[in-house]
Amino acid sequence: MEYVELGTTGREVSRIGLGAMPLSLSGRPDRSAGKEVVRRAVELGVTFIDTADSYCRDDTETHHNERLIREALDEVDGSESVVVATKGGFVRPRGHWVRKGDPNHLRRVCEGSLEALRADQIELYQFHVPDPSVPFERSVETMAELQREGKVRWVGLSNVSVDQIETAREFVNVTSVQNRFNPWDQDDDRSGLIEYCDRNAITYIPYSPVGGSYSVGRIRRSESLGAISAEIGCSSEELVLAWMLTRSPSLLPIPGASRLSSIESSVHALDVELAPDILERTETALIRL
Repeated sequence: MEYVELGTTGREVSRIGLGAMPLSLSGRPDRSAGKEVVRRAVELGVTFIDTADSYCRDDTETHHNERLIREALDEVDGSESVVVATKGGFVRPRGHWVRKGDPNHLRRVCEGSLEALRADQIELYQFHVPDPSVPFERSVETMAELQREGKVRWVGLSNVSVDQIETAREFVNVTSVQNRFNPWDQDDDRSGLIEYCDRNAITYIPYSPVGGSYSVGRIRRSESLGAISAEIGCSSEELVLAWMLTRSPSLLPIPGASRLSSIESSVHALDVELAPDILERTETALIRL
């Protein structure tokens, strides 16, 4: 397993994390199978698990994902080394995704996350998404207050721009930024956001790194990616993750997994070495997806 420092915290975590969201949405595996995925991730050396209070089918089961992760970690050796990063800022009325970044809500769900995770302190608490109905400064100031009160150890942001990161840094030290990044969503690379994070020692956490269930099919059907993968002995998804890791030395992808084979494949991507010519061919193939 490779490791990367989480921001400037001095805490090292696995270079590949587990995106636990698929374990709690519609179409999720049963609880036993879901916990098995979490336990397998830890057995493979994964020490970073990403969750959120809103990872659930709807608002009748808020904190579902956090509770499942806590139960799974209680059943596996080595879980004390795992950083569980959670988020607040979305609500799920009738299964919809609705932004909610007001201070009262963030405080309430932070308390709920502490209870669901059975923790005295959340190691990394991330503001899930800016809420256009609430001044961004109010939301991040609340995150800073939660940190000062000891409920949160480190603060992260999600779904933000460089301007928003800079605004947040006026109130709190930003440890991480979690944005969507994959072969179809490379704006953060083109805009310089990833470079900005590198320059400021902010860990960049790409979510949906292979684009979700629909896009995985496109990756698997690519003859060009398939040929390269066969040549170097990996799957096409592993090739895409290996390519992504070349974008930044501190980048920490969190591919989702709802099956054992998925997390095993994600971890295997760390062993995929891309020679310069292979990297060039891979980038060409990705352009054609």
